Amino acid sequence: MQRNLALELVRVTEAAAIASARTMGQGNSHNSDHQAVSAMRAAFDSLEINGTVVIGEGERDEAPMLFIGEQVGRQHAEDPGMDIALDPLEGTDLCAQGRPGAISVVAMGPKGNMLNAPDIYMNKIAVGPAGRGIIDIDKTPTENLHALAKAKGVQVHELTAIILDRSRHDELIEEIRKAGARIKLIPDGDVHAAIATCDPETGLDILFGVGGAPEGVLAAAALQCVGGDIQGRLIFRNDQEMARAQRVMGEDADIHRKLKIDDLAHGELVFAATGITTGEMLRGVRFWADGCETHSVVMRSASGTVRTVEARHDFTRKPHYTHEGLHESMAEKEKNITLGTSAFAADK
Repeated sequence: MQRNLALELVRVTEAAAIASARTMGQGNSHNSDHQAVSAMRAAFDSLEINGTVVIGEGERDEAPMLFIGEQVGRQHAEDPGMDIALDPLEGTDLCAQGRPGAISVVAMGPKGNMLNAPDIYMNKIAVGPAGRGIIDIDKTPTENLHALAKAKGVQVHELTAIILDRSRHDELIEEIRKAGARIKLIPDGDVHAAIATCDPETGLDILFGVGGAPEGVLAAAALQCVGGDIQGRLIFRNDQEMARAQRVMGEDADIHRKLKIDDLAHGELVFAATGITTGEMLRGVRFWADGCETHSVVMRSASGTVRTVEARHDFTRKPHYTHEGLHESMAEKEKNITLGTSAFAADK
């Protein structure tokens, strides 16, 4: 995969981050997500790819833009075909409520390199490079903590686990406390949390718990770039979710199997994320008169290179990044998407 695509990809997450950051603390989750999605969709047009969204905002009937199966990028005949996993605003409520940890994230790879994960729950365990090949989702949290502590040359009580703060994790939290590890509870954002286990400066060692399956694919793409590890298993609440998983993943797929990192994402991948509100790894967008600053990370699995990108955006030279410019660009893009959707419906 061309190196310049990795750096171009960050422009996409920057656009979504800037747009959604303007809504921070306004209490309107729908609008925060809408602004991120619209800005990201418009930004994709500059990428020289034939892109297909495989992890997105939902299926065509659920999302007007960035739906699963949507074509993005320049779409010229000579442009490479790419599968794309994205979350324009991971931590929608975090942004809307002005809380830490909201990010915009995109992963990209050649077709077939990322799992077409259904939008259902997944039990996950993720670690940084020291735990690669050590974790096993079939073992208990206590066993995994002891294995990771041994690999890191520390005691279990020196490890910190990061977990989504949900009632479904009450028993998990209690077991980890009994094992002696420290715990950091977060309200949302387990993609950010999984990646944070790879950065020693965060002080986080291992992610446990149940979150979204699409987020598991995004996390796997990032972890492949930095040598971390993740395993998951789909969680089904009813027969409808089982049927959906079978349809999305294929009639011959074993939807109950343990999903290792290579099952979730493999091969040559690029990953980009931009902070919206300041979190464990990334600072949020900071505005001033006629400009703003963004903080992003860009990764490539082929080289293992991780770049942090601190960008200053001058709105007098980038009018499309102003509130008015974004609004005009989004309105035109939404009009085109709506017309395309209407044509699709007519063809049906």
